[in-house]
Amino acid sequence: MPSPFDSHWHSLSFAAMILREIMDNPLENETASSRLKQIGLMSVLYYMHLGNKQLTLANITEETGLTRGGVYETVEFLIKRNLLNETEIKNSMGRGRARQFTIPTAIFERIRHFEGA
Repeated sequence: MPSPFDSHWHSLSFAAMILREIMDNPLENETASSRLKQIGLMSVLYYMHLGNKQLTLANITEETGLTRGGVYETVEFLIKRNLLNETEIKNSMGRGRARQFTIPTAIFERIRHFEGA
């Protein structure tokens, strides 16, 4: 039976892994400020994921108060790092295209492995 602390440890493991992944592996043309923004955005995306909220540009801008361009600029780096996957879906009106993001299952598998050690 899972302990009440399991979700707390899972959240800490996720945050630690994301922090290490971003800070230890700087990308070309990336500033320190950009890396900190990525860490913060991944935290928001993780809690949106836990709340079963779709990770779309519209939902992320609503949650963070950032502009669509500001969100996508940060998300691009996260996609390059393989910390997010991007797919195109129909928008809420069913006519246009929207971008939806997911946190790869491989990240959660790495956390499970880390927690079992």
